[in-house]
Amino acid sequence: MKTYAILGLLLLSTFAGDVSALSVTVNDVECVYEYVLYEGDTVSGNFVVVDHDIFWSSDHPGIDFIVSSPGGNVVQTMKGTSGEKFEFKAPRSGMYQFCFHNPYSTPETVSFYIHVGHIPNEHDLAKDEHLDPVNVKIAELREALESVTAEQKYLKARDARHRHTNESTHKRVIFYTIGEYILLALASGLQVVYIRRLFSKSVAYNRV
Repeated sequence: MKTYAILGLLLLSTFAGDVSALSVTVNDVECVYEYVLYEGDTVSGNFVVVDHDIFWSSDHPGIDFIVSSPGGNVVQTMKGTSGEKFEFKAPRSGMYQFCFHNPYSTPETVSFYIHVGHIPNEHDLAKDEHLDPVNVKIAELREALESVTAEQKYLKARDARHRHTNESTHKRVIFYTIGEYILLALASGLQVVYIRRLFSKSVAYNRV
């Protein structure tokens, strides 16, 4: 019975956890804000550029990702990437800023996922006599489950990106093939016209 109670608390705490998942269209700079309650909390997540409109480019140029603390200091930064995971310990509590910078004029759709995890430590146990060590284990299990969920979301977003890339490549191949056929037809038509003119000139010369 105790085991079922622990599992119930684990599921409840998972659904009540501080989790954000959203899709952001980045034209120039777009920022997302997340409040961290406790210093030392683990902030983790991932992002993937799912959709981009650079039709004639085979390689994605990537975007910049910058995380700033409540004091304005840069906590983490990534340059020219199409998707990555991130994780850091919050140096202080407060509002954190997660900004995406798109250096190109083409809009980018970004799948963004973030989680703020808090596991009580020995100091918290000493301060709060009502904090049971079982709750600490529940928090640890919750974070482990959250890590699996985050990985699934990251892989799903990457799969959507690869599918979009394949569809875009397929469209490019079709357009290139149609263009080749049109050029081939024009070249054949010009050759026919040229040969007819040569024969007509040759016949006229023989008659003279």
